[in-house]
Amino acid sequence: MNETKTAQRERELYKVTLAGSLVNLTLVACKLLAGMAGHSAAMIADGIHSLSDLATDIVVLVFVRISGKPEDKKHDFGHGKYETLGTLLIGAALFLVGMGILWEGCGSIYRYLSGEPLDSPGYIALWAAMVSIVSKELVFHYTRRAGVKYHSPSVIANAWHHRSDALSSIGTALGIGGAILLGESWRVLDPLAAVVVSLFILKVAVQLLTPSLNELLECSLPEEVEQQIIERVQEVNGVSQPHKLRTRQIGNRYAIDLHVRMDGRLSLFEAHDKATQVERKLRESFGNGTFINIHIEPVK
Repeated sequence: MNETKTAQRERELYKVTLAGSLVNLTLVACKLLAGMAGHSAAMIADGIHSLSDLATDIVVLVFVRISGKPEDKKHDFGHGKYETLGTLLIGAALFLVGMGILWEGCGSIYRYLSGEPLDSPGYIALWAAMVSIVSKELVFHYTRRAGVKYHSPSVIANAWHHRSDALSSIGTALGIGGAILLGESWRVLDPLAAVVVSLFILKVAVQLLTPSLNELLECSLPEEVEQQIIERVQEVNGVSQPHKLRTRQIGNRYAIDLHVRMDGRLSLFEAHDKATQVERKLRESFGNGTFINIHIEPVK
């Protein structure tokens, strides 16, 4: 990835993340105020969730800048894993928020079952939930489109964080609406909604944490990707038997190390030319920033 494209990528990812941050900042204030004014535990929990979104936006802003730095003496493979670390932190934040909402919701349900009356949420909380659903879904699509376009795992992760907030607000709206419209006996729907939403949040958190941990632990690329690598290598005439394939992911790039066999009678120039063709094929499929190391073995 050349310097111009890297700078453009960084600017675009900053732009979408900053836009999401402004939306989150507004929603945090609106949700917390509406939750307190409307006596809604679910809305307050939803506001805390939006606060976690704002925190992860800051993480993305910091780590995208770091990951965009070129290779240097201390980082021969670039700074891509800083972005992976950012994704990991987002997943961890989601997990903690989900556990917090689950704990609070279960506590309210327990108090209700013990005979403690629950406050009826107000309409202001319901309207805040509806506004949150629409705004966060729009921000999700906007952010995810940029993350996919620029192959940024942390920005894609942040997009799903926006989506989890939208899902949280859907559950919150249903719980608040049911508690308002169905009367005192159904006020438990407010904390019950928070519990259901927390499970969705925890699921998304695990989905983000798993690939990030796999990358930081140097797990190989998926089997289908490795098979595609072998197929690309075999497309070069005179190159055969790709083996000892080792792969890993570094941020938004792949690292590929493999052995191939060529006719031992080829000149050094010819062998180098075929190896270059292999590299070109792989970079066409997996990006110009792909790290490739090819070991050539002669065949008699």
